[in-house]
Amino acid sequence: MTIPRLAPAGRFNPACLFRPRSVALIGQECPDIRAHLALGDFQGTVEAVDRVTALTGVPDLAIIATTADDVIPTMEALADKGCFAAIVPGPMPASGQSLSEAARRTGVRVTGPNAFGLAVPGIGLNASLAHIAVPPGRLALVSQSVGLTRAIIDWAGPNGVGFSHVIGIGGNSDIGFGMALDWLASDTATGAILMEIHHLKDRRAFLSAARAAARFRPVLAVRTGGSHTGPNDPAALAFDAALRRAGVLSVGGLDDILAAVETLSRARPARSEHLAIIADDAGAGQIAADSAARHGLSAAPMQLADVAADKAVGGALWVLTPGTPFDTTACAAAVKAMPVPVLVCVMGQTTGGPLRRILAEAGLAVFASPEQAVLGFLHLVRDRRNRAAARELPGSAVLPMAPDQGAVRAAFATMEGTLVPAAQTSAVLAAYGIETLPGVVIEVTDDPEFGPVIALGPKRAMDLPPLNLTLAHALIADAGLPDDDALAERLVRVSQLIVDFPVIAGLTLGPTWKASLTLRPAGAPLGRLAIAPYPSELVEHRTARDEALIVRPIRPEDAAAHACFFKRLSPTDVRFRFFSAIHELSPERMARLTQVDYEREMAFIAIRAATNETVGVARIVGDTEGRSGEFAVIVQADMKGKGLASHLMHRLIDWARSRGMAEVVGQILADNAPMLAFIRHLGFTLRRLADEPEVMEARLDLLVSPAPPPAPSGRPEPG
Repeated sequence: MTIPRLAPAGRFNPACLFRPRSVALIGQECPDIRAHLALGDFQGTVEAVDRVTALTGVPDLAIIATTADDVIPTMEALADKGCFAAIVPGPMPASGQSLSEAARRTGVRVTGPNAFGLAVPGIGLNASLAHIAVPPGRLALVSQSVGLTRAIIDWAGPNGVGFSHVIGIGGNSDIGFGMALDWLASDTATGAILMEIHHLKDRRAFLSAARAAARFRPVLAVRTGGSHTGPNDPAALAFDAALRRAGVLSVGGLDDILAAVETLSRARPARSEHLAIIADDAGAGQIAADSAARHGLSAAPMQLADVAADKAVGGALWVLTPGTPFDTTACAAAVKAMPVPVLVCVMGQTTGGPLRRILAEAGLAVFASPEQAVLGFLHLVRDRRNRAAARELPGSAVLPMAPDQGAVRAAFATMEGTLVPAAQTSAVLAAYGIETLPGVVIEVTDDPEFGPVIALGPKRAMDLPPLNLTLAHALIADAGLPDDDALAERLVRVSQLIVDFPVIAGLTLGPTWKASLTLRPAGAPLGRLAIAPYPSELVEHRTARDEALIVRPIRPEDAAAHACFFKRLSPTDVRFRFFSAIHELSPERMARLTQVDYEREMAFIAIRAATNETVGVARIVGDTEGRSGEFAVIVQADMKGKGLASHLMHRLIDWARSRGMAEVVGQILADNAPMLAFIRHLGFTLRRLADEPEVMEARLDLLVSPAPPPAPSGRPEPG
């Protein structure tokens, strides 16, 4: 979160689920969880009872270990008790009662059904179906499969991998990947996140949360569900493309999962895609070089001492063969001192196995063969590419020319049926300047899970609209085609057409046949982009006391200007905004402030048109379901009293209404009198928090509250 989030009384708080201080086991149906809770060293309190009425206190988290028919009545009793976080490790009744409906009705948020449970080794909590103790560490696992979760835990300990969290969401009926990722994205104990995905409930919510988490730590995913027939199956390609745009590394198979976890949870990010090979034996080094070449990686032999100084090196592979004199302590120190990731391959088993265990316990990424280590570096390279793709923010309009949308609407207006005739198809393509190219096939299809996708070439490399030129060139490279500016521009034009006209269901541009264009049937839902574009339509120009300003959604490249803006704020304004005295924002926090996901959060900044200087910002962050949003607003001293804060807040409120939010809330220090007066003028109600008397909660009901008029210029406004 970008603003303080205190535990609200009488409603769900994510901390109660993911880091509880007290746990209650309700029922007798999960003896494994009961044993784990009884034998563990949980730092909080534990109660085990047969029914909710027998509880002596109000737990943060309840494990509903009842029969299937008693799950929903237990949720109702928990709500009456004041407990709003629960895990359902068993099945639901066959009567058709819905866990998600019960969660909405009672306010009790649950993971499940058939959930593995929760383990947080750092606080000694094991409320899970694990078959062995869960070792502590920095990997977070979010999984739907009980069996695969056990397999990963079983592998982890002997390989020196431990967990910050193991979160089993099971059937994903209520709480799913989105909320788990939101929590882990801000958890300082988590170094990397691994997801096992069987099915997604809400693709946009998932991609939004995944993109937010992947900004700050490696995120991996393996797909275990669906009807995929192989790596070239369109559904698998669309899944990989969606994850790539979210900055998530898609892995397949248990060996690939474990190799990726070994690398991304221990090694630094790759600096480039060039691999230095350090080997004490020429033959072993050649095996590594050959493996790198097979994966399309550039590699060259080097000495360890030269790696750090060579800026072209993205990472190093240190290959050690049996019998070589070797100091494990010195090796670990040398690897950790390097500015690039160093993957260590210790070959052999009789002597190599014990050495690998020692190095793994020292926190190094260690492999038994050069081929496995090269695959590890490939994971770092793919993670680097995905993070770069996730940073691209194509707008809703990216073409240098204005397409003739009227011509397209006219062509579609004369349509009967879904197949667009050749004449109208030609008119549509001409309106967007789209031409076919010799030897190239571009195809737009509709993936059932992620919506419109763009496929290119015989390899059917895929990406999701919206595309810009950078993403288009990357798609060409993925397709194995020579880089071509003309092809990249056509891909962007096709993407723009799909963004502008979601009624389009399919498009094929082939080199030897006429273009084919189909529309969705009348009354059918329109295509919904899985990735929200940068909302360039929200950019506006205005004046404040005759000074020209630009008010627009924030972008990642605003980070430097945002840091300067923060330094110009007074200590009092900083305390009112962040609830504490902060002298400097860390790079990670600055990234959180400037890299927002426009699907569920918004930050409007005001910029001086003459100097490009940021002078004010207002932001709102929606909850996982998009029902509520938390706001914050601040302007620098010389812009107060000019109506800027009022304008920014009205922009936020309008945006929240447009997203279907029911309320806007915020927390204000009780001694921030200007802000309290300002927020009352905007129509918010205020109440003092019982457990935080120095904090006032402001709330605006968007379903009943009309928008107040903007404050006139000259009215005192808050910082």
